[in-house]
Amino acid sequence: MLVAAAVCPCPPLLVPAVAAGAASELDAARAACSDALGVLAAARPGLLVVVGPAELSGRGTHPAGTRGTLRGFGVDLDVRLGADEAGARPAEQLEADGTTPGRTLPASLAVAAWLLERAGWADAPVEGLGVGEPLEAERCLRAGRDLAARADRVALLVMGDASACRTLKAPGYLDERAAPFDAEIARALGAADLAALRELDAGLAYELKASGRAPWQVLAGAAEGADLGGTLLYEDAPYGVGYVVAAWS
Repeated sequence: MLVAAAVCPCPPLLVPAVAAGAASELDAARAACSDALGVLAAARPGLLVVVGPAELSGRGTHPAGTRGTLRGFGVDLDVRLGADEAGARPAEQLEADGTTPGRTLPASLAVAAWLLERAGWADAPVEGLGVGEPLEAERCLRAGRDLAARADRVALLVMGDASACRTLKAPGYLDERAAPFDAEIARALGAADLAALRELDAGLAYELKASGRAPWQVLAGAAEGADLGGTLLYEDAPYGVGYVVAAWS
């Protein structure tokens, strides 16, 4: 059963080394993410699953110990998604134990792994799930229900951004639909409104380049019957991209 969830944005710029001179611009977002992870730790889960958007090569499950990298963003920084059950073992041993040779975390899960390492997470085993943008709502909900049934006490760290169309300089340029879309996302995540998350318009989310749509709907499926309440910890649109941090418990 789901006992807690944290919702965080997933831009690599959350990592100060990537943001470099602009790192201070996301200090408030990082602080909110730390607070959300504190809610997860306080729930004492038996399993933490990190869910985030992924391109085709990163979709599917990522077992504990899977490595990720932020080298593609100009920094010499590698991360690991928790430790496997036998402890942190070298990558070549992980491959021999059944992980896909050469497979690494998608960027969203690499950012999550960095957040967990920064928080010193050691409260429960960690696994990852990369979900693709095209995944339809019902399959997202079903995946969430399956995750919630994995252990008696499951927590989710859900990574994803809202629209990327809030300003003229945003990655998706300015779209007047973006601000109201993001406002509703922030409201729904802050209120743990499962019905609103289930009914998110996948087509509109795609047009607004909102990478969090599928992960948020996985969360909605996992939270069915859990009776969790939500708290909105952060909502802003630096760089024209909507970032939301929320905690459910």
